[in-house]
Amino acid sequence: MMGKLIWLMGPSGSGKDSLLAELRLREQTQLLVAHRYITRDASAGSENHIALSEQEFFTRAGQNLLALSWHANGLYYGVGVEIDLWLHAGFDVLVNGSRAHLPQARARYQSALLPVCLQVSPEILRQRLENRGRENASEINARLARAARYTPQDCH
Repeated sequence: MMGKLIWLMGPSGSGKDSLLAELRLREQTQLLVAHRYITRDASAGSENHIALSEQEFFTRAGQNLLALSWHANGLYYGVGVEIDLWLHAGFDVLVNGSRAHLPQARARYQSALLPVCLQVSPEILRQRLENRGRENASEINARLARAARYTPQDCH
C-alpha cells in the first residue's frame, strides 16, 4: 500500500513551520513529517532541519540519497530517500516543499502526491517577515514578489 506525499507549500512567513511544529507535537499513527536537509546553519530559522555544508549536500545528491532537491533563496534544500521507504510502508509523509519545484515532486510521486498551499495576504506576510527579523527590507520585497509569482493551480 502506498501512502500519500503531502507537499506543503507557501511563501516564507505563511505559517508552514508553525504547522509542522504543531504536527510534530501530536501523536500521529500514519503521518510522518520529513526533515529537510538544508545548507543553512542548524540554529538559523525556526525549522527543525538537518544542516549540511554545500559539499555534504552535493555528496548526498551525487550518491542518490536525496529523493528531491532544489535551490531557493540562496540555499540548497533536499528530502532524503527515506521518505520512499515510509511511503511504500503505507505512511503518509508531509514535506515542507517548494512551489517552484512542485513539477519535480509530481514527476516522481504522481498520483501519490497531494499538493497543499498555505496562503496569507501580502500585508500579513510582510508583517510576519519583518517580525522574524531574518531578512532586510530588500530581501523581504524579493520574497513578497516571489510569493506573488508562484501560486500553483491545483493545490488543496
